[in-house]
Amino acid sequence: MPLYRDEAVVLRVHKLGEADRIVTLLTRRHGRVRAVGKGVRRTTSRFGARLEPGSHIDVQLHTRLAEGQQGPGGQRGLDLVTQTESLGAYGAQLATDYTRWTAVSAICETAERLTEEGEPALRLFLLLVGALRALVEGTHPSGLVLDAFLIRAMSNAGWEPALTECAKCSAPGPHTAFNVAAGGAVCENCRPTGSARPQRDSVDLMAALLHGDWARADGSDDTSRREASGLVAAHLQWHLERGLRSLPFVDRV
Repeated sequence: MPLYRDEAVVLRVHKLGEADRIVTLLTRRHGRVRAVGKGVRRTTSRFGARLEPGSHIDVQLHTRLAEGQQGPGGQRGLDLVTQTESLGAYGAQLATDYTRWTAVSAICETAERLTEEGEPALRLFLLLVGALRALVEGTHPSGLVLDAFLIRAMSNAGWEPALTECAKCSAPGPHTAFNVAAGGAVCENCRPTGSARPQRDSVDLMAALLHGDWARADGSDDTSRREASGLVAAHLQWHLERGLRSLPFVDRV
């Protein structure tokens, strides 16, 4: 059975048996991968601590085929983790900070929801690593880092909200209405019933996060940040068609 090595971020883990763990990884070259870490829950495990959510690792995996599916056309089963090296223990560094840890949880859950098993997602992987590193460095507020990741991940998935022009007729803005189902900012002629009317500063903040204008983002006020984060979350969950479990627990203070 073939071995392969890749750079990865641990997105989620759950228990398997008495000592094993199933680990969901987003890899640099192989997309999302699910693998078994044998014995990693034992205190004597050589690499159990490296397989925690938010960990950036170099990992060697053993490809396995499902039972009874041997051969070139066999169905792939769970891979087996055979070796890991830590590239950045971001999750461990943030685990004692509730505000930043909840942001990590939402970022990892979003990355998992936006990927398919075995399909490469290099841009999202780089966004993920960058967001985790930014949370550890603490250069920007964790809420802004989270929202920047979410809006850029949506853009990468083809769901970028319209911010500077009407989402329906492309009329140049700025526009005073925002409708998630319509795709973002909308003009008065296209505005559906029930559209929100956010402050202009909130929409400007979303644009700053999308384009990496951190000087403008860091200078925003708390009201704009709260409103922008609500719009970003609503836009994402509309396209995902169900909510993110971790998002309600994010501490925006």
